[in-house]
Amino acid sequence: MSTSRRKVVRSALALPLGLSPMIGAPLRAQARTKVKVGYLHTPAVDGHIWVGQQTGAFAKQGLELELIQFSTGLELFQAMIGGSLDVLSTGAVISNFPARGQGKAFLMNNIEYATAQLWVRDDSIRSLADLKGKQISTTLGTTAHVFLDRALRSANLDPAKDVQLVNQRMTEAVTSFVSGAVPAVALWVPFDSVIRQRVGNARKLVDAAAFYPQAAIMGGWAARNDYYEKNQPVIARLIAAWAEANDLITGKPDVAAEMLQKNNYKEVPLPEFREQFKASKYYSNAEWRKVYQDGTATRWLQQVTDFFAQTGNIANAQKAEQYFDTKPFLATVKG
Repeated sequence: MSTSRRKVVRSALALPLGLSPMIGAPLRAQARTKVKVGYLHTPAVDGHIWVGQQTGAFAKQGLELELIQFSTGLELFQAMIGGSLDVLSTGAVISNFPARGQGKAFLMNNIEYATAQLWVRDDSIRSLADLKGKQISTTLGTTAHVFLDRALRSANLDPAKDVQLVNQRMTEAVTSFVSGAVPAVALWVPFDSVIRQRVGNARKLVDAAAFYPQAAIMGGWAARNDYYEKNQPVIARLIAAWAEANDLITGKPDVAAEMLQKNNYKEVPLPEFREQFKASKYYSNAEWRKVYQDGTATRWLQQVTDFFAQTGNIANAQKAEQYFDTKPFLATVKG
């Protein structure tokens, strides 16, 4: 169900501007700290991880990441809660389990601006309203589900009554759509590549960009509660390495996209991958500081938590301001 990969790359890259000198300095004399990191293989989630690995940003911080791939954010959190992971990187589920008190969110990757998409293959479906009475495959409790709920409600469709949601793991949901078993699928990139290649008459009906910023969906990092409490220096070093990778992603996005496609997404043609990469909205470190400080990031998380609290019947859900700790980022990344 999961695969484990280990890769540490050394680099002599200079310290990026804005990082605390103490945190950003190479830790050559220090033994490597191993961190078990769960992730999803989608550019919005693992982009910073692979860029940081390939440029040596994590190694520079004295970190050795044990990377373990999962299929959904739900599985990620279940593994972390069970003790198999120290930290994880995921999509919209970052607003779910921490609201239940299961994990501490401490770092945001991006806004999944257009990563969630709704695809149809039935010529009779020309608008969202035409989905009434239809089956739609997706993975409940994920970024795709959050997006789909918003899309359906925008057309005055009740997701619980007016359509039939078919809950499948995303690989199976896409297979159902490709085979013609369902007329519509709500997915996240890079699963759109499979549909583009295998279903000639498929059409993207809408993506999450249509509902931004009113329904901004963020992805990010969370740590196991006990790990977070006991390993604040490691959390700070993870953030510092992430910030270095983020400098490349935001400063030289074409270089970052080519690096990721060449090493981690070879199955996706480069022009197509560039478009998938642009489906996420990336912020510079300075821009992240601003939305952390003024509460915007917390409000975006809360919007999705409200969705999960309603659909998942989360009793006494924690507010985003309780489960999202901005202090480590603001202390580590100075500009």
